[in-house]
Amino acid sequence: MKLQEIYELGLKLGIENDLRDQKVVKAQLEKAKKQYEKLSKEEKEFFDTETLENPYADSRILTGDPKKQVKRVLAGIDIDEAEVLLADRLGNIDLLIGHHPQGITLAHLDDVMQIQSGIYAKYGVPINIAEGVLSERIGEIGRRLHPGNHEQAVDIARILKIPFMIAHTICDNMVATFVDNLIQKEKPQTVGEILDLLLTVPEYKQAKKNGVGPMLFTGAPQNSAGKIVVTEFTGGTEGSHLMYERMAHAGIGTIISMHMSDAGRKEAQKHHINMVIAGHMSSDSLGMNLLLDQLEKRGVEIVPISGLIRVSRNKKK
Repeated sequence: MKLQEIYELGLKLGIENDLRDQKVVKAQLEKAKKQYEKLSKEEKEFFDTETLENPYADSRILTGDPKKQVKRVLAGIDIDEAEVLLADRLGNIDLLIGHHPQGITLAHLDDVMQIQSGIYAKYGVPINIAEGVLSERIGEIGRRLHPGNHEQAVDIARILKIPFMIAHTICDNMVATFVDNLIQKEKPQTVGEILDLLLTVPEYKQAKKNGVGPMLFTGAPQNSAGKIVVTEFTGGTEGSHLMYERMAHAGIGTIISMHMSDAGRKEAQKHHINMVIAGHMSSDSLGMNLLLDQLEKRGVEIVPISGLIRVSRNKKK
């Protein structure tokens, strides 16, 4: 596969698995195009034209010729300087695929947090309230990211001429839909049944063996699950803990999340919401695997690194 083909496949899968209505994603792209058309020539110089086709600012090609043929990928949750140097040392790596953002994808991480508003609205929180509650948190993340050294690993990859791509929200969308479909299919009635169900997924099972399996942050195994939602898997990073009161008002009984701060845990507990933590690295691994399996089907060899629990769902010949 060519690097551009891998990128376009990732975008396609990310959009297909977006928990929001597809009309919302299309409207986002149309809004970006209208915004661009209204800009002056001088302003267009600073506009991120990638957003005209890509609704996920934290997922893109960072370095490399899009026409490059890719036969072997070094894929990991965090691709930092060490992983870039390892790829150079191995010598037969055609592409680095990282999950967590680097470079411009990290600088724009706050841009994808609006995805959360659409997901909350889907589950019954009025969109105006979702956007209002999230706005302060999005600003906080943007300010926190601004002073960082985003380009360090990217610069090394560029100098060593190693193509480098980030697949963040596109993979987070895939794992969110995977878990949501699993819940809809099996319909667990208690919180304990949710935990048991997650352990049927190989990545979560391996994470438990590694000491970081699915766990309960609030509630009890015997609690009724009520309305179960998967709202804490995609949308950049953890949202506002002030959202849990609104989610309780929307009738949500249990939230399944990748990870959660203690402030969020306390707020969910205050409003009697069960909080099931599936696991961070394991959930990220699941999302990455769903993308990597598609590359593997097309003849690309995958070399896992940096915390990636590699599980292939392709049938072996």
